[in-house]
Formats: sequence, structure tokens, C-alpha cells
Amino acid sequence: MPSFDIVSKTDLAEVDNALAGISREIAQRFDFKGSHCSVERKDESITVLADDDMKLKQMHELLKVHFTRRNVDPRALDFKPVEKASGNSVRQLVVVKQGIDKDLAKTLVKELKDSKIKVQASIQGDELRISGKKRDDLQEAIALVKKLPVDQPLQYVNFRD
Repeated sequence: MPSFDIVSKTDLAEVDNALAGISREIAQRFDFKGSHCSVERKDESITVLADDDMKLKQMHELLKVHFTRRNVDPRALDFKPVEKASGNSVRQLVVVKQGIDKDLAKTLVKELKDSKIKVQASIQGDELRISGKKRDDLQEAIALVKKLPVDQPLQYVNFRD
């Protein structure tokens, strides 16, 4: 039976490359001279340190621009609430989304079943396996999922005939 997997994976090597580009740009830009702004990654979380809220907003823009340059979808970033750090500075944790969480997987399965496309969807850990009798049904399922408003990037891999 033909099948494919829907996954949400972010290449952490490209994330590191984007963060290195951000660090270089912070060191060179005039508006960041003398500031204590930085970004660092530990596992799947990025810590953004900035002097004030205005610089934090600029750091967000840098994150989005550099991630797009490195072909990493900025929707993979989950911005947590801003915290006060030492002195006047602010800190924010940004989580890089990996895998499809249960709620999103259930929503995708429900949408596929409601669409009456002849495919079966099964949740397998942090990915979704879609199988059907015809390749055309699977392509229809991919088109349907691409139209849905999903707040994280999805990849369609492991297509088997």
C-alpha cells in the first residue's frame, strides 16, 4: 500500500549557522555597539539576551531574517514570555519545534477523515503516517494538509509506492 510520513523536523546545524550569522551581525551593527545582546543555543532552545525591549524586537527580526536565509522556516520558533534579567536587560527563551505534538496530529487526522479522502492516518510518536490504496489519494491528502493553517513547518517524507 502506498504511504508517506508527515514530520516536522528542523535542521539544528542550519540553526547554528543562522545563530552564528546573527552574532556576527550584532558585533558589526552600529545600533548594537556597546550593548550586551547575545543569542545562544542549548539543545533545542535558544536564549536571547537584550538590553531592552526595543533591542529584543530587533533580535526577533534578526532571527527571522537569518533563519529564512538558511532555509529554516521561522514558524519553527516558539517564543516564550519575556523575563527580566539582571539590571535593565531582558531575556527570552525561544524553543525550536521538533516533531508534531499530539493535538496537531489529532487535528490533522480529523481533517483528513472529514474530507472523505480514502486514506488512513495513524499517529506514530511525533510523526503521522498516511496510507491509501492509490497514489492520487495520497497526493490529494498532501494538498489538503498544505491548505490547513498550521503554525509550524511540515515536511512530507518517506513516500513509498
